[in-house]
Amino acid sequence: MTETEPETIRYTADVVALTPGGNVLLIERGWEPHKGSWALPGGHVDALESSRDAAVRELAEETGVHVAADDLRQIGVWDQPSRDPRGRYVTVAYVAVVPDDTPITAGDDAHDARWWPLDGLPARLAFDHADILNAARTA
Repeated sequence: MTETEPETIRYTADVVALTPGGNVLLIERGWEPHKGSWALPGGHVDALESSRDAAVRELAEETGVHVAADDLRQIGVWDQPSRDPRGRYVTVAYVAVVPDDTPITAGDDAHDARWWPLDGLPARLAFDHADILNAARTA
């Protein structure tokens, strides 16, 4: 591909689900790339779906946590060409605040789902999710 040829771009949405007590919800990826690494819940935006609606759907599918679309606040767009080894992925990231006692269940593509203290995150997060988390902290 040359720089004048169009490239395939995949559109995704990610969710930073936070509790008032200072925890963030992460999933353990059950597939490559980054299999076994911790990541924010998220995934592909389906046809005729907004990124906000995809974020609501992916959060529910991967963690069992249900939020209303109006409860999501957009924090930014991440579009660095090298952010995903599978190719060009552009994600819209959202923040949702949920109660401290919100139950979670790993589902769909997640091997595990867990609440992590913001001051005790796993050493290695998938993709550029550490950058997204940093933006959520300052938003």
